[in-house]
Amino acid sequence: MLPPRVNVFLVVGGRYHDMDFARLELLKLLGEHERIRTRVAEDYRDLDAILAADLLVTYTVDVVPDESSAARLRDWVASGRRWLALHGTNSILKWSKQHKAWGATRSSPVFMDTIGSQFLAHPPIAPYRVEVTRPDHPLVAGIEPFDADDELYLSELHPPFETLLHTRWTGDVPLFVDQDWRADEPRPVMYLKRIGDGEVLYLTLGHARGHYDMQPLMAEYPDVERGSWKTPAFYELLRRGLRWSARMTEA
Repeated sequence: MLPPRVNVFLVVGGRYHDMDFARLELLKLLGEHERIRTRVAEDYRDLDAILAADLLVTYTVDVVPDESSAARLRDWVASGRRWLALHGTNSILKWSKQHKAWGATRSSPVFMDTIGSQFLAHPPIAPYRVEVTRPDHPLVAGIEPFDADDELYLSELHPPFETLLHTRWTGDVPLFVDQDWRADEPRPVMYLKRIGDGEVLYLTLGHARGHYDMQPLMAEYPDVERGSWKTPAFYELLRRGLRWSARMTEA
């Protein structure tokens, strides 16, 4: 008898990132597994379809469900489901005229608490060292420390969760309302958060941007950015995360 089909709901959408690139790469990874069948959307509006899936995979920026839907998503995870959240899933930004900077809105507390963090800021994109916090954990076992040329996420954390990868960075980020990050402490890059009988796996890496993705702020972005998508370790983490989410591994 064949193993059971795995139904995945993939949400990819939002602003200022190359969503077409990320969507295609994630679909290719999901397509490596014959058992997996995937539905795709740009947001969380088809909540009934999401709740009918075996697992949820998200890569979004400034896309969140309303709080009643977020509560249902939390209950869905708590019932024993798994959610692989990537890159900007925890971001909601608004331009502050007062501060002349980007600020995070606190309009989705249930959603952010469920996924374990809310993005507040990042320094200019530059390579930074990703360290393995839990080398004994199957999701990261055998992964060597690597350099990520990516957005380094500085977030408001909603523990408890288990950090698997981290980095360290201190400084100021003047483009964001939350500017002061001079406390020298680990910054989670990948973590597991348990909700009831289920879990959320969050991986902050995965920045991608093309020439047209900053519209309407600018007509043409000067560079094509592929962030950690250029790094073999990132693809290995994605493959492990997808297998874990689909319960194709004991991790």
